[in-house]
Amino acid sequence: MSDILIRDVSEKTLKRLKAMAKRHNRSLQQEIKEALENLSKNPVADISKKASEIRMRLKGKGIEFSDSARLQMEDRSR
Repeated sequence: MSDILIRDVSEKTLKRLKAMAKRHNRSLQQEIKEALENLSKNPVADISKKASEIRMRLKGKGIEFSDSARLQMEDRSR
């Protein structure tokens, strides 16, 4: 198995990772390993492609969704 060295991780990021590890009852190393394995299983491009396919399929059925960012801005301005 290979090793990875990651330099210059911010204290804020390290603190969040340690908190996540504690919540999952894992060591920091186990938590980061799990995160990397999960990330490599679902690349962002694949997720975006899948989401686009779902939107197109729903649009073909006449189902459309509004822009959630616009709705959030309207809600916050009330």
